Parts: sequence; C-alpha cells; structure tokens
Amino acid sequence: MSPLFELVNASVVLGRVQALQAVSLRIHAGERVALVGANGSGKSSLLRLLNGLVSPNEGASVVPPVRAQAMLFQRPHLLRTSARNNVALGLWLAGWRWREAQEQAVLALQRTGLADLALRQGRELSGGQQQRLALARAWARQPQALLLDEPTASLDPHAKREVEALIAEFANSGGSQPMTLVFASHNLGQVK
Repeated sequence: MSPLFELVNASVVLGRVQALQAVSLRIHAGERVALVGANGSGKSSLLRLLNGLVSPNEGASVVPPVRAQAMLFQRPHLLRTSARNNVALGLWLAGWRWREAQEQAVLALQRTGLADLALRQGRELSGGQQQRLALARAWARQPQALLLDEPTASLDPHAKREVEALIAEFANSGGSQPMTLVFASHNLGQVK
C-alpha cells in the first residue's frame, strides 16, 4: 500500500533559516502521527511541507492534493463575514454550488456546536469558538487528512477539551477509512 504522504531527504530553507534538513517519512492513510518538539524545532514547517504550502529546496515530497486534506493553524485565518459564510466560501471556492455549500456549512456548524452562532461575524467569536469554526470549515470538506498545528495553544482549559474532543470525533468518524491525522504539539500530555 502506497503512503498518503512521503518525504525523501526533504530540506526546507526559509530565508536564512534551515527549517528542515533531510527529513524522510511515510504516513499511510488512517495513521495518527504526533510531531513533538520545542518551539522552533520545525513542526510547523513540516506541516506546511506536507500540506504543499512550501516545497522542498532539496529532496522530494509526495503529498495528496490540497482538496484531500485540511490544515488547522494555531490561529485560524477567518474572513470578515459570518461564521456560516466562513465555512461556505471555502466550499464554494472548491467548486461547490453556493446553495449546497450553505447547506453543508450549516451541518458543519451543527457538528461543532456553533449552529446558534452561524450569523455572527467569525472574527468576533472567542478563541475557542474561532478554532471550532476552523474545524467546522475543515470537516465540511470531508478531507482524507487533517493537519493540525498546535490547534489549542492559546485556548483556556475548557476550550482545549472541546477542540480535542472534536478532533478525536472527526478522526474516528471516517467510516471504513479513518481520517489521517498529523498533529504538532509541544505538550506531551495532549499528544497522549
């Protein structure tokens, strides 16, 4: 079985910084991989490489198409529009018809416990709500792989538990093929 992600001696240089050096790895469909390390150790750069946001300066990378994966950042990038439209616009840009994108957005907001906030501006939500909105946007696309860059780093304990529970639920709800999960953290307790 061929891997979903594969890096062979991949190196990434960002400006004058050697972000990654000769990294080789294989991640198969359905696997759960935790990237553990201190701040500045290259976790985010590795996730960006796996997501296709950066290319290796040396070596090779084979990653699934962007449509087959979703990435959550520490701080979600939200648009200046409603929570529902933050989800629907991503789907529309991926080729969905607007009406279907709106319907899927409503389902995603229900799934993440944000249905009652659908018309609120995404940028006005609390930190935990914004991260759940980012998860709703990711889940709506039904990706094969979910890449998470310290998604609970700046959240309070209650919001952390909510986001962790949603991630676990999404990862386990893939039917016959569970979602592939690549999770960056410096918190060993959370990784367990």
